[in-house]
Amino acid sequence: MELLKVGKIVNTHGIKGEIKVLRITDFEDRFELGLKLVIKDNDNLLEVTIDGHRIHKNFDLLHLKGYENINDVEQYKGAFLFIKKEEATELDDNEFYYHEIIGCSVETTSGEIIGNVTEILSPGANDVWVVKNNKGKEYLIPYIEQVVKEVDTNEQLIKIEPMEGLFE
Repeated sequence: MELLKVGKIVNTHGIKGEIKVLRITDFEDRFELGLKLVIKDNDNLLEVTIDGHRIHKNFDLLHLKGYENINDVEQYKGAFLFIKKEEATELDDNEFYYHEIIGCSVETTSGEIIGNVTEILSPGANDVWVVKNNKGKEYLIPYIEQVVKEVDTNEQLIKIEPMEGLFE
């Protein structure tokens, strides 16, 4: 069973079993009532069902079916939440899951190797891909049409046209 990470349990909230989740997905419907998640705690996998959801101070607060008080959920602080890959939302053209981009090699359209994508930031209007070269230097590549020219997730290769000042 292949899993996709969608959040991290950072704390409990209140005494009625709510968990405070840092979202690692940009799908607004990921935590809808009735959807199933998998909690991965060390090497243990536990399938749970969402029966409560609200947003509070930029965190998702979830309530899980059958977990009625803080003692039931406290043990999961620090654990990650996943969905099964087959339950992932269908994407439009030129849209990618983070796991498809992270690890890809990045090179310029002229063939100069830049490095590999190590993480994705979502600060605002567009994502920013953090690319690290083999010397540890990081570059911030905006995911915009003028810069990212080609993404081949099968070959794990991204081609970019650097904008002025990108590598300074």
